[in-house]
Amino acid sequence: MSNFVLRTISGILFVTSLVGALIIGEIPFLIVIGGILILAMYEFYSLSLKARIKPQFSLGLLIGLTVFIGTYLYATGHIEAIYLLGFTPLITSVFIFELYRKHKQPFHNIAYTLLGVFYIAIPLSLFNLIAFKAETLQHTFSYEILLSYFILIWANDTGAYLFGVSIGKHKIFPRISPKKSWEGFIGGLIFTTIVAWIISLNYSNINFAHWIAIGLLSAIIGVFGDLIESMFKRSIDVKDSGKFLPGHGGVLDRFDAVFLSAPIVFAYLKIMMLI
Repeated sequence: MSNFVLRTISGILFVTSLVGALIIGEIPFLIVIGGILILAMYEFYSLSLKARIKPQFSLGLLIGLTVFIGTYLYATGHIEAIYLLGFTPLITSVFIFELYRKHKQPFHNIAYTLLGVFYIAIPLSLFNLIAFKAETLQHTFSYEILLSYFILIWANDTGAYLFGVSIGKHKIFPRISPKKSWEGFIGGLIFTTIVAWIISLNYSNINFAHWIAIGLLSAIIGVFGDLIESMFKRSIDVKDSGKFLPGHGGVLDRFDAVFLSAPIVFAYLKIMMLI
């Protein structure tokens, strides 16, 4: 089986699973996003071993899941916001546990352990606050905004790929990502704008101007997310973050744009009182 066919099949299965989980409802959404969180953090910590860093795998994953579950409970009205302060002792425990590990680079280990939480777990946990729109929908699950966000991310990826392959000549950041071009970047913005317009026709609760803003934020910040993940992989001399998705690499490879853009999009939605 050729790499293109394998890439296509795995991509379709992945998108179908994610879209299906969002549309079906709350429980599948939690399972899929929670699973992505675990896999992404595990990949991140595993890759850090190649840099001779030894993060606290178990504690990092525990904190990540606690953040995810905590934001879910808050978004659904089961706990008050003040209970989210319970994350504080978990963060502190990373420093305390490192005292007993007797490694040569303790603060590198602490930094990478916490980076996994802030870089991966927190952005994915914000999806709970978007999906349940805590203050405006009385804590009921609604997939439309989150699904639209993912569609905009995929539209940008598609446009960037098609334009980049066909006419891409001027590189954005050749030292970090030799294949990314300005032509691809512009193509991604064009595709994102078109898809944002289509979404606005089908989801009238948010107007076209807001969808354009959300799309552009996702696309522009997403490019930096891609470059940052590439910088991380180059620093440890690996091509892909994992092998979870044949032809695509690992979970980090597929969600690099999400990790950086999700917090920005969430902030925009909150500031504009759209959630």
